[in-house]
Amino acid sequence: MSKTHDRDRGRVDRRVAVRHLLGAASFGAAGLSAGKAIADQTLDALIGAAQRNELGQSFDEATRTVRMPKPSDPTVCAATAETTEQAVARYATIVAQGGWPKVPSVKILRLGDRHPSVRVLRARLAVSGDIDPSAVRNDIYDSYVEAAVRHFQARHGLTVDGVLRAETLTAMNVPAATRLAMLKINVGRLRALGGSLAPRYVVCNLPAARVEAIQNGVAVSRHTAVVGRPSRPSPVLNSKIVEVNFNPYWTVPVSIVRKDLIPLMQKLPDYLAENHIRIFDARHHELPASQINWYSEDAVHYTFRQDPGSLNSLGVLRMNFPSPYGVYMHDTPEKNLFGEDFRFDSSGCVRVQNVRELVAWLLDETHGWSRTQIDAVIKSGEQKNARLATPVPLHWVYITGWATTDGVVQFREDIYGKDGLPGDSSTQTATTNL
Repeated sequence: MSKTHDRDRGRVDRRVAVRHLLGAASFGAAGLSAGKAIADQTLDALIGAAQRNELGQSFDEATRTVRMPKPSDPTVCAATAETTEQAVARYATIVAQGGWPKVPSVKILRLGDRHPSVRVLRARLAVSGDIDPSAVRNDIYDSYVEAAVRHFQARHGLTVDGVLRAETLTAMNVPAATRLAMLKINVGRLRALGGSLAPRYVVCNLPAARVEAIQNGVAVSRHTAVVGRPSRPSPVLNSKIVEVNFNPYWTVPVSIVRKDLIPLMQKLPDYLAENHIRIFDARHHELPASQINWYSEDAVHYTFRQDPGSLNSLGVLRMNFPSPYGVYMHDTPEKNLFGEDFRFDSSGCVRVQNVRELVAWLLDETHGWSRTQIDAVIKSGEQKNARLATPVPLHWVYITGWATTDGVVQFREDIYGKDGLPGDSSTQTATTNL
């Protein structure tokens, strides 16, 4: 297909898109033909303004001065404390100048909508640097606004779809003074950690529910995670990954037996059998579930072990590291959870998406564990353990506000209420899953 054809098709597509933007607002009680005439007039005026350069830039160039977060920039590296301190200065200026306006509550706004709140939305996004300040200031949710909302969503760990709905609006209306306070709190956390970082390490930022493999200051892989729910938070810790378990058994922790298994067995007597969980006494003799009094504390005195397989709560891989908390990182059969914005659903362990990629990186320096060999062992269903030739440092951190080396400032919800600021989310709840 020729470049000329692409340009011509682009012009047609843009015109169709702008018609869509303006058409919905113009078709009213006056009738279809009258509405179409108004839409055409507005469209022609808008295109004429663009040709006269009255819009500052074309629609296609709307985001050139607004940088998206860089995929290779790690959340935590030696430079993050310094770049976050620079962001503190920028946000202090924003606060000193009055902060940003509050966007009025709307049910939903998307590309093509026309609404008075869009003017306020544009002003809000301009203050935080999410929209090109030269963009036309009108009440149309055009490509400038959509691109700016996408940028904002990316910086706040939300689904990047360019649609303004409740989750995005809530994050947008957090006051600038609160964001400034978050950055100041996190500078201290980053300072405490920065000096101990090795050339090769894994970091899990709990509020972001994200795992990164870092090598020589570059995020070589990123993984969406599911971390502890607010009622059972994942701990902040520093350790080293020493071993990978393939097709593991899962021994259910006593805390989960007490909080989850006992209530489940009271309601669903076949739950253990259906989930391939076996019961063993102190002598490792297997017992039937009918022998346990599920309306007492008897169950906590037994060992509950889930067989390897598709139902195993650990999935096909577990990463072990020393810690006083009895937690680990692992695969999961519940892959759907990785697609949620709210990924705080575990009992303290961290579930990792695309875990094979992370394990292949961890075992890269361990003889006999190529990616092909890793896949083969998983496929076989055989239980095997791989000790890392060189343990890899692991950091579970709690960073709710930071700036990467490219200058993009990011924020995440204070899900565990550790920042101690008004409006934290420590009271949110999630469903119970093993």
